[in-house]
Amino acid sequence: MRHRYEIGQLEVTVGQWVAFLNTADPDGGNRLGLYDGTESPSEWPKYGQINFSPSAASGSHYSVAFPQWADKPYGFANFLRAARFVNSLYNGRLISKRSSGNGRFDYVTYRVRLSARTERGMYDLARPKTTRTHRTGFVLPSQDEWIKAAYYDPRGGGTYSYWKYPTNPGVFGDGAATAPHPSVLNPTTGDVTNAATQPLASYHADGKPAPTWCPGQLQPDACSTVNPFGLDPNTYAQVYQGSLGTVGGARTTSPWGTLDQGGNAVEWTDTITAPPSGRGSLRVWRRLHGGISNAPAFQMWPSAVGLQPQDNVFYNHTYPWLGIRIGVIGDLTPGKS
Repeated sequence: MRHRYEIGQLEVTVGQWVAFLNTADPDGGNRLGLYDGTESPSEWPKYGQINFSPSAASGSHYSVAFPQWADKPYGFANFLRAARFVNSLYNGRLISKRSSGNGRFDYVTYRVRLSARTERGMYDLARPKTTRTHRTGFVLPSQDEWIKAAYYDPRGGGTYSYWKYPTNPGVFGDGAATAPHPSVLNPTTGDVTNAATQPLASYHADGKPAPTWCPGQLQPDACSTVNPFGLDPNTYAQVYQGSLGTVGGARTTSPWGTLDQGGNAVEWTDTITAPPSGRGSLRVWRRLHGGISNAPAFQMWPSAVGLQPQDNVFYNHTYPWLGIRIGVIGDLTPGKS
Protein backbone atom coordinates (compact mmCIF):
# COMPACT_ATOMS: atom_id res chain seq x y z
CA MET A 1 0.00 0.00 0.00
CA ARG A 2 1.40 3.37 -1.01
CA HIS A 3 1.32 6.27 1.42
CA ARG A 4 3.07 9.55 2.09
CA TYR A 5 5.37 9.82 5.07
CA GLU A 6 8.25 11.85 6.45
CA ILE A 7 11.45 10.52 7.99
CA GLY A 8 13.93 12.25 10.29
CA GLN A 9 16.94 13.86 8.68
CA LEU A 10 19.03 12.89 11.72
CA GLU A 11 19.14 10.22 14.40
CA VAL A 12 17.76 10.96 17.86
CA THR A 13 20.57 12.52 19.89
CA VAL A 14 21.75 11.93 23.44
CA GLY A 15 20.55 15.41 24.37
CA GLN A 16 17.06 14.63 23.10
CA TRP A 17 17.02 11.27 24.87
CA VAL A 18 18.06 12.85 28.18
CA ALA A 19 15.16 15.30 27.87
CA PHE A 20 12.87 12.31 27.37
CA LEU A 21 14.34 10.44 30.38
CA ASN A 22 13.75 13.38 32.69
CA THR A 23 10.19 13.70 31.38
CA ALA A 24 9.25 10.01 31.47
CA ASP A 25 11.12 9.20 34.69
CA PRO A 26 11.15 12.42 36.75
CA ASP A 27 11.76 10.65 40.08
CA GLY A 28 14.63 8.53 38.73
CA GLY A 29 13.01 5.22 39.70
CA ASN A 30 13.70 3.68 36.26
CA ARG A 31 10.57 1.53 36.50
CA LEU A 32 10.36 1.25 32.71
CA GLY A 33 13.98 0.17 32.29
CA LEU A 34 14.92 3.19 30.20
CA TYR A 35 18.47 3.36 31.59
CA ASP A 36 21.29 0.88 32.26
CA GLY A 37 24.44 1.33 34.30
CA THR A 38 26.64 0.66 31.27
CA GLU A 39 25.40 3.96 29.83
CA SER A 40 27.37 5.76 32.55
CA PRO A 41 30.84 7.11 31.70
CA SER A 42 32.14 5.90 35.05
CA GLU A 43 31.31 2.31 34.09
CA TRP A 44 32.11 2.61 30.40
CA PRO A 45 34.31 5.64 29.64
CA LYS A 46 34.45 5.17 25.87
CA TYR A 47 30.71 4.73 25.34
CA GLY A 48 29.03 6.10 28.47
CA GLN A 49 26.67 8.82 27.26
CA ILE A 50 24.48 9.62 30.26
CA ASN A 51 24.99 10.35 33.96
CA PHE A 52 22.45 9.35 36.57
CA SER A 53 22.26 11.23 39.88
CA PRO A 54 19.92 9.66 42.47
CA SER A 55 20.07 12.77 44.69
CA ALA A 56 19.13 15.27 41.97
CA ALA A 57 15.88 17.21 41.98
CA SER A 58 12.78 15.78 40.35
CA GLY A 59 13.08 15.92 36.57
CA SER A 60 16.87 16.30 36.71
CA HIS A 61 18.21 12.84 37.55
CA TYR A 62 19.65 12.29 34.08
CA SER A 63 22.22 14.44 32.32
CA VAL A 64 24.49 14.29 29.29
CA ALA A 65 27.78 12.72 30.41
CA PHE A 66 29.98 15.31 28.68
CA PRO A 67 28.99 18.20 26.38
CA GLN A 68 30.46 16.36 23.38
CA TRP A 69 27.83 13.64 23.73
CA ALA A 70 24.83 15.96 23.38
CA ASP A 71 24.81 15.84 19.56
CA LYS A 72 25.79 12.17 19.16
CA PRO A 73 23.18 9.49 18.43
CA TYR A 74 21.64 7.82 21.46
CA GLY A 75 23.17 4.35 21.20
CA PHE A 76 21.48 2.07 23.75
CA ALA A 77 17.97 1.75 22.34
CA ASN A 78 15.84 -1.34 22.10
CA PHE A 79 12.50 -1.25 20.31
CA LEU A 80 10.50 -0.78 23.51
CA ARG A 81 12.59 2.23 24.51
CA ALA A 82 12.23 3.66 21.03
CA ALA A 83 8.45 3.10 21.04
CA ARG A 84 8.13 4.85 24.41
CA PHE A 85 10.03 7.82 23.02
CA VAL A 86 7.62 7.92 20.08
CA ASN A 87 4.62 7.71 22.42
CA SER A 88 6.01 10.62 24.42
CA LEU A 89 6.15 12.62 21.19
CA TYR A 90 2.71 11.46 20.10
CA ASN A 91 1.11 12.38 23.44
CA GLY A 92 3.07 15.61 23.71
CA ARG A 93 2.11 19.06 22.54
CA LEU A 94 3.17 20.04 19.02
CA ILE A 95 4.35 23.60 19.58
CA SER A 96 5.32 24.50 16.03
CA LYS A 97 5.79 23.13 12.54
CA ARG A 98 8.02 24.94 10.06
CA SER A 99 8.78 24.10 6.43
CA SER A 100 12.09 24.99 4.78
CA GLY A 101 14.20 24.07 1.79
CA ASN A 102 17.87 23.27 1.25
CA GLY A 103 18.85 22.77 -2.36
CA ARG A 104 16.54 20.14 -3.89
CA PHE A 105 15.32 18.87 -0.51
CA ASP A 106 12.30 20.04 1.47
CA TYR A 107 12.35 19.76 5.26
CA VAL A 108 9.82 20.15 8.07
CA THR A 109 10.97 21.07 11.56
CA TYR A 110 8.75 20.07 14.52
CA ARG A 111 9.01 21.41 18.06
CA VAL A 112 7.30 19.19 20.62
CA ARG A 113 6.78 19.41 24.37
CA LEU A 114 7.26 15.81 25.47
CA SER A 115 4.67 13.92 27.51
CA ALA A 116 5.24 11.61 30.47
CA ARG A 117 2.66 9.22 28.98
CA THR A 118 4.69 6.47 27.33
CA GLU A 119 2.70 3.23 27.44
CA ARG A 120 0.05 4.11 24.87
CA GLY A 121 0.01 6.48 21.95
CA MET A 122 1.18 5.43 18.52
CA TYR A 123 2.11 2.05 20.04
CA ASP A 124 0.14 0.16 22.69
CA LEU A 125 2.88 -1.41 24.80
CA ALA A 126 0.40 -3.63 26.62
CA ARG A 127 0.48 -5.66 23.38
CA PRO A 128 3.87 -7.31 22.71
CA LYS A 129 3.26 -7.33 18.94
CA THR A 130 2.11 -3.74 18.88
CA THR A 131 1.81 -1.97 15.54
CA ARG A 132 0.72 1.55 14.68
CA THR A 133 -2.62 2.38 16.23
CA HIS A 134 -3.23 5.73 14.49
CA ARG A 135 -3.02 7.08 10.95
CA THR A 136 -1.44 10.38 11.97
CA GLY A 137 1.47 11.07 14.28
CA PHE A 138 5.08 10.29 15.09
CA VAL A 139 6.27 6.74 14.36
CA LEU A 140 9.30 4.56 14.05
CA PRO A 141 9.83 4.04 10.32
CA SER A 142 8.85 0.71 8.87
CA GLN A 143 11.50 -1.32 7.07
CA ASP A 144 10.05 -0.31 3.69
CA GLU A 145 9.91 3.37 4.65
CA TRP A 146 13.48 3.26 5.96
CA ILE A 147 14.83 1.54 2.85
CA LYS A 148 13.06 3.90 0.43
CA ALA A 149 14.45 6.97 2.23
CA ALA A 150 17.96 5.54 2.25
CA TYR A 151 18.29 4.02 -1.22
CA TYR A 152 15.50 4.86 -3.67
CA ASP A 153 16.45 7.59 -6.14
CA PRO A 154 13.33 9.29 -7.56
CA ARG A 155 15.47 10.71 -10.37
CA GLY A 156 16.37 7.23 -11.61
CA GLY A 157 20.00 7.07 -10.50
CA GLY A 158 21.78 3.97 -9.33
CA THR A 159 20.64 0.53 -10.49
CA TYR A 160 16.91 0.34 -11.27
CA SER A 161 16.62 3.59 -9.27
CA TYR A 162 18.25 2.13 -6.14
CA TRP A 163 21.58 3.12 -4.65
CA LYS A 164 23.95 0.58 -3.11
CA TYR A 165 24.72 2.90 -0.19
CA PRO A 166 22.64 5.63 1.50
CA THR A 167 25.46 8.01 0.50
CA ASN A 168 26.10 7.25 -3.17
CA PRO A 169 24.88 5.01 -6.01
CA GLY A 170 27.91 2.70 -5.92
CA VAL A 171 28.09 -0.35 -8.17
CA PHE A 172 26.25 -3.50 -7.24
CA GLY A 173 28.57 -6.52 -7.43
CA ASP A 174 31.89 -4.69 -6.93
CA GLY A 175 32.29 -5.49 -3.23
CA ALA A 176 33.40 -2.37 -1.37
CA ALA A 177 35.20 -0.75 -4.32
CA THR A 178 32.67 2.10 -4.63
CA ALA A 179 31.91 2.45 -0.91
CA PRO A 180 31.92 5.94 0.63
CA HIS A 181 35.07 7.21 2.30
CA PRO A 182 35.27 6.43 6.04
CA SER A 183 34.81 9.27 8.52
CA VAL A 184 37.69 10.50 10.63
CA LEU A 185 36.69 11.83 14.05
CA ASN A 186 38.32 14.49 16.20
CA PRO A 187 39.95 12.36 18.94
CA THR A 188 38.48 14.37 21.84
CA THR A 189 35.15 15.69 20.49
CA GLY A 190 33.86 13.08 18.05
CA ASP A 191 33.23 15.69 15.36
CA VAL A 192 33.89 14.62 11.76
CA THR A 193 37.11 16.21 10.51
CA ASN A 194 37.13 15.10 6.85
CA ALA A 195 33.67 16.20 5.72
CA ALA A 196 35.22 17.77 2.61
CA THR A 197 35.96 14.24 1.39
CA GLN A 198 32.69 13.11 -0.18
CA PRO A 199 30.83 10.76 -0.15
CA LEU A 200 31.42 9.92 3.49
CA ALA A 201 30.06 7.60 6.19
CA SER A 202 31.09 6.48 9.69
CA TYR A 203 31.95 2.81 9.27
CA HIS A 204 34.99 0.54 9.61
CA ALA A 205 36.65 0.43 6.19
CA ASP A 206 38.88 -2.54 5.41
CA GLY A 207 42.53 -1.88 6.29
CA LYS A 208 41.79 1.39 8.08
CA PRO A 209 41.08 2.22 11.74
CA ALA A 210 37.45 2.54 12.76
CA PRO A 211 36.32 6.13 13.53
CA THR A 212 36.92 6.65 17.23
CA TRP A 213 37.19 9.30 19.94
CA CYS A 214 37.44 9.66 23.72
CA PRO A 215 35.95 12.59 25.65
CA GLY A 216 38.73 15.09 26.30
CA GLN A 217 37.78 15.20 29.99
CA LEU A 218 39.01 11.61 30.37
CA GLN A 219 42.44 10.06 30.22
CA PRO A 220 42.85 8.17 26.92
CA ASP A 221 43.78 4.94 28.70
CA ALA A 222 40.38 4.98 30.41
CA CYS A 223 38.70 4.66 27.01
CA SER A 224 41.10 1.98 25.85
CA THR A 225 41.09 -0.22 28.96
CA VAL A 226 38.14 0.38 31.32
CA ASN A 227 35.00 -1.56 30.42
CA PRO A 228 32.09 -3.10 32.38
CA PHE A 229 32.79 -6.63 31.16
CA GLY A 230 36.28 -7.21 32.53
CA LEU A 231 37.76 -7.63 29.05
CA ASP A 232 41.55 -7.39 28.85
CA PRO A 233 42.83 -4.40 26.81
CA ASN A 234 43.71 -6.44 23.71
CA THR A 235 40.36 -8.20 23.51
CA TYR A 236 38.53 -4.97 24.31
CA ALA A 237 40.37 -3.15 21.50
CA GLN A 238 39.36 -5.84 19.01
CA VAL A 239 35.68 -6.04 19.97
CA TYR A 240 34.93 -2.36 20.62
CA GLN A 241 36.51 -0.10 18.00
CA GLY A 242 34.09 2.30 16.34
CA SER A 243 32.64 5.35 18.08
CA LEU A 244 29.50 7.33 17.31
CA GLY A 245 30.22 10.62 15.58
CA THR A 246 28.29 13.88 15.67
CA VAL A 247 24.95 13.50 13.85
CA GLY A 248 25.05 14.87 10.33
CA GLY A 249 28.78 15.46 10.51
CA ALA A 250 29.53 13.40 7.42
CA ARG A 251 27.26 15.78 5.42
CA THR A 252 26.50 13.16 2.75
CA THR A 253 22.78 12.91 1.97
CA SER A 254 20.67 10.01 0.81
CA PRO A 255 18.49 10.50 -2.32
CA TRP A 256 15.87 12.07 -0.03
CA GLY A 257 18.12 14.33 2.03
CA THR A 258 18.65 12.21 5.16
CA LEU A 259 22.01 11.95 6.91
CA ASP A 260 23.78 9.00 8.57
CA GLN A 261 21.48 6.26 7.35
CA GLY A 262 24.73 4.57 6.38
CA GLY A 263 27.01 3.87 9.35
CA ASN A 264 27.18 5.56 12.76
CA ALA A 265 24.29 3.80 14.62
CA VAL A 266 22.09 1.00 13.32
CA GLU A 267 18.43 2.02 13.57
CA TRP A 268 15.24 0.30 14.70
CA THR A 269 12.19 -0.03 12.48
CA ASP A 270 8.73 -1.05 13.71
CA THR A 271 8.53 -3.97 11.27
CA ILE A 272 7.91 -7.33 12.96
CA THR A 273 9.77 -10.31 11.50
CA ALA A 274 10.19 -14.01 12.11
CA PRO A 275 13.14 -15.08 14.31
CA PRO A 276 16.32 -16.28 12.53
CA SER A 277 15.22 -19.92 12.73
CA GLY A 278 11.99 -19.05 10.93
CA ARG A 279 10.07 -20.93 13.59
CA GLY A 280 7.73 -19.52 16.19
CA SER A 281 9.14 -17.65 19.16
CA LEU A 282 7.74 -16.31 22.40
CA ARG A 283 9.77 -13.16 21.79
CA VAL A 284 8.88 -10.48 19.26
CA TRP A 285 11.59 -9.73 16.70
CA ARG A 286 11.92 -6.46 14.77
CA ARG A 287 13.99 -5.34 11.80
CA LEU A 288 16.93 -2.92 11.98
CA HIS A 289 18.95 -1.26 9.25
CA GLY A 290 21.92 1.00 8.56
CA GLY A 291 25.25 -0.48 9.64
CA ILE A 292 27.39 0.91 12.45
CA SER A 293 30.72 2.68 12.92
CA ASN A 294 32.28 -0.66 13.94
CA ALA A 295 31.07 -2.61 10.87
CA PRO A 296 32.39 -3.03 7.29
CA ALA A 297 30.91 -1.50 4.16
CA PHE A 298 28.56 -4.38 3.29
CA GLN A 299 26.50 -3.58 6.40
CA MET A 300 25.37 -0.43 4.58
CA TRP A 301 23.96 -2.32 1.57
CA PRO A 302 20.18 -2.57 1.06
CA SER A 303 20.43 -6.33 1.60
CA ALA A 304 22.06 -6.00 5.04
CA VAL A 305 18.88 -6.09 7.10
CA GLY A 306 19.30 -7.04 10.75
CA LEU A 307 16.84 -8.42 13.25
CA GLN A 308 16.75 -8.51 17.04
CA PRO A 309 14.28 -9.28 19.82
CA GLN A 310 12.53 -6.03 20.64
CA ASP A 311 13.42 -6.41 24.34
CA ASN A 312 17.01 -7.65 24.08
CA VAL A 313 18.35 -6.65 27.51
CA PHE A 314 21.74 -8.21 26.76
CA TYR A 315 22.21 -5.78 23.87
CA ASN A 316 21.17 -2.89 26.11
CA HIS A 317 24.21 -3.68 28.25
CA THR A 318 26.76 -4.59 25.61
CA TYR A 319 25.97 -2.93 22.25
CA PRO A 320 26.43 0.87 22.21
CA TRP A 321 25.44 1.43 18.57
CA LEU A 322 21.63 0.93 18.63
CA GLY A 323 19.93 4.11 17.48
CA ILE A 324 16.55 5.67 16.69
CA ARG A 325 15.24 7.72 13.75
CA ILE A 326 11.74 9.18 13.94
CA GLY A 327 9.15 9.26 11.18
CA VAL A 328 5.83 11.08 10.70
CA ILE A 329 2.64 9.88 9.03
CA GLY A 330 -0.36 12.06 8.23
CA ASP A 331 -0.58 15.82 8.65
CA LEU A 332 0.34 17.03 12.14
CA THR A 333 -1.19 20.28 13.35
CA PRO A 334 0.43 22.54 15.98
CA GLY A 335 -1.54 22.80 19.19
CA LYS A 336 -2.22 19.06 19.49
CA SER A 337 -1.80 17.77 23.04
